[in-house]
Amino acid sequence: MPSSSAPLPSAPRILETKLNPPAFVATQVPRNAIAQEVAAAAVKLVLVRAPAGFGKTTAMAQMRERMEAQGTGTAWLTLDRADNDVSRFLNCLAEAALRLGVEEPRTGGPFDAVAALDALAAHDSPFTLFLDDFEVVQEPAVLGLVREIIEHLPRRGQLVIGSRSLPDLGLGRLRARGQLVEIDTDRLRFTLEETAAFFGLRQANASNAPGAPQGPHALPADLLSQLHHKTEGWVAAIWLASMALERHGTATGFVERFSGSDRAVADYLAEDVLAHQPPEIRDFLLRTSILRQLDASVCQALNPRIDSAAMLEQLAAANLFLTPVSGDGRAWRYHSLFADFLRAQLARELPGEIARLHLAASGWYESQDRPVPAIDHAIEGGDHPHALTLLDSYAGQFLEQGRMRMLARWFAAIPSHRLRAHPFLQPIALWAVCFTRGPWEAMQMLAQSGCIDSAIPEVRASAHALVPLLLAMQDKHDEAYEAGRASLARMPTGLAFADSVLLNAMANILAVRGDPHEAQRLLDAARRAQGDSTFNRMYTESLAGLFDLQEGRLRQASARLRMAVDTTHAVSYNHSHGNAWAGVLYAGVVYESNQLLQAGHLLNVYLPLARDVGLPDHMILSHVMRSRIAFCAGDIDAAMQALTELEYLGHQRQLPRVVAGAKLERSRMLLLQGNGPAARDELARADDDPALWERERRQRLPAHDLDYLALAKARWEIAFGDARGAVAVLDAEIQAALAATRHRRVLKLRVLRAMALQRAGDVASAVEEMGAVLAVASQEGFVRLILDEGPAVGALVQRVANAAAMQESAAVAASPSSRGDPILADYLQRLLQAMGAVDAEPALSGDGLKEPLTRKEIRVLQLLAEGYSNAAMAEKLFVSDSTVRTHLRNINMKLDAKSRTQAVAIGRRVGVIR
Repeated sequence: MPSSSAPLPSAPRILETKLNPPAFVATQVPRNAIAQEVAAAAVKLVLVRAPAGFGKTTAMAQMRERMEAQGTGTAWLTLDRADNDVSRFLNCLAEAALRLGVEEPRTGGPFDAVAALDALAAHDSPFTLFLDDFEVVQEPAVLGLVREIIEHLPRRGQLVIGSRSLPDLGLGRLRARGQLVEIDTDRLRFTLEETAAFFGLRQANASNAPGAPQGPHALPADLLSQLHHKTEGWVAAIWLASMALERHGTATGFVERFSGSDRAVADYLAEDVLAHQPPEIRDFLLRTSILRQLDASVCQALNPRIDSAAMLEQLAAANLFLTPVSGDGRAWRYHSLFADFLRAQLARELPGEIARLHLAASGWYESQDRPVPAIDHAIEGGDHPHALTLLDSYAGQFLEQGRMRMLARWFAAIPSHRLRAHPFLQPIALWAVCFTRGPWEAMQMLAQSGCIDSAIPEVRASAHALVPLLLAMQDKHDEAYEAGRASLARMPTGLAFADSVLLNAMANILAVRGDPHEAQRLLDAARRAQGDSTFNRMYTESLAGLFDLQEGRLRQASARLRMAVDTTHAVSYNHSHGNAWAGVLYAGVVYESNQLLQAGHLLNVYLPLARDVGLPDHMILSHVMRSRIAFCAGDIDAAMQALTELEYLGHQRQLPRVVAGAKLERSRMLLLQGNGPAARDELARADDDPALWERERRQRLPAHDLDYLALAKARWEIAFGDARGAVAVLDAEIQAALAATRHRRVLKLRVLRAMALQRAGDVASAVEEMGAVLAVASQEGFVRLILDEGPAVGALVQRVANAAAMQESAAVAASPSSRGDPILADYLQRLLQAMGAVDAEPALSGDGLKEPLTRKEIRVLQLLAEGYSNAAMAEKLFVSDSTVRTHLRNINMKLDAKSRTQAVAIGRRVGVIR
């Protein structure tokens, strides 16, 4: 697998122009009304949405200038299609956050996505973040991050987005809350006065520019009005018409002949403008239209016979075609609508030149040690041989860095017969597809590639290393084990990446099969074999963290998994690199420590990636976490939606375990809502394939360490059935978990055992059992393992805390120097704070209710019992938050309840709700 030692580009070179707002040009018409409206709006999101050519970017730039003048901090980010790579977007986001003046983490950790989002949410100075060209963003993970930014903006924070299309950012909810201002096409159209101002500025600027073409003559009022009417205020059409009038003049009847305002008008005007340029300018415009960004050096590579620097200066002075993208006047871009026309015109007039131009651009970027745009241009120009030559040099480095999505995008654009001529690239393409589009597509490609039987030993070795990984990712661990044993026998192959992936994959497979000691030995071997591969370092440390977690070492697992997601900071982009393996596991330990907001941030990045790749355990873990976070926030609809999506994915990909995982979690949620029959029905649906749960008992599957059928059935019996019988079941499960050193599972089972004892009436034993569990859990910081059992565990924790306080008081009385365990005391306090006050249920008088509840109050009480927050109830019932609070006060008064918990308990006791 050859690779070049050529250095890869650093991020700042790429980011600088993206982070600079467009420079002011003399012919800009002030959009004062729009800027004033936005400046006065106390909203989270301003959406500037219109087709190309309506002046979105200019309007946003003027908003920014006004905000800067008012003392509001701003940051600008122009997006491009490469920002669908999550890691690239995160890098840009962190850079933009720093430009706003937010503080970097004081812990010395990386300023990554989570740090940037948290820093923005905590920033106490007014700021506005501008995201332009947002229509290029299609990646769900990136959209999820932007939704997170909007949701958690501080009171004086704001986001301004410019887009040609309607972004998927939950706009309906923002609109309903009054947190959205929309600047649409009608608002962006020039008024007649603005059209007149534009022509005035054009004429004044042309008169003041030495050597520039003369501007249009002043339009008579009737022609100005006529042109404005025909363009309907479309800024691009007015701009192009002004250039046409420079040649036609006002006496030629141009305005009278002009009609329409759709895309054909822009093409007509652009063609008219282009036709009247001197040949050297016209040729320059067409040949440089393939570039996303122009500077003198790259333009010179495409136009070696002219002085490109002088040409750019001439065009910039005339202010005809270029928009500055840097403050130093050395980089520009074409107006997007005009660039589209130029590229179409180039294809019509000079189709044979396109490949040469892209090759020249590719060569220039290659000479600048910028392989990514070099490969992009080679592929866009259809020069697949050159693209493959570049990939021969750089693909190995990109693979070791884990830049799988970028590699997969390139290989998808190259015909398979071309790829077969570069045998060392075929395994790289397979790895990239495996980690981006999933094992099924990669397995099909592997079968068609011939790599398994290749005459080249390195290619054959890579293919054999890939097979057990693909089988394991398809939930076929027994087959994976057999294939992996054969592949291990062929090691070492001399291929550091393939050998390390194989060792990591087999470590995971052996751990699943219940051989943790051999799994650990293979992990150690993987560390020795991984070389400089940041991807494999991530893989190894995330597996080690998973093993620590299952054995109850939460603190060590957190450290390892944090290290795993940070391994790729050695390269130019931030931590995710599109990899869901470490990210979902790290989100899990963050969730376990009850940092729900931060866990939600991570899931917005990694859940879509886990879904795309199709890792069964990671799909289950991420969707269940998202559901539980939504449930804790009182958004029951979102919680159910996450589980519905998980079940659908399981059916779609024929993964019965994924379907069962969704049903188990739905049963748990229904149980917490007090709906015993429905929870039991979901358990029955999850148990429709006995072989699945028999396999689970033999294996150590990450998603089922704490969530499996026998445990779920015991939980139901504790809440609604035979609690004493559940104790016997749990005792057997605890012994089996201890024998397998699954200490985290032991903790969960003992929590349920304590709850079963309490329900069975043996309160003293329940307190003793729970006290022992909490003493162990406090040392590692397990929180959600306790809290996820819902309100029923709260009273038990309170009893343990009371007993601990009494014991400490007695000990201090006997010996004033005696003190209890400070770690346990702090842990108990944090648990109780997280659960809220735990109240005993009041006894009902024989008279029943003081006053019957209204139908609306019963509905509110039912939603309260299901876990909805006030805000979620208000949205579901289409009423205000204050109305919900009024209903709750009335309910408490009628039920003689002093808390929400009491109200629900009384409502169930008297049969008002289930």
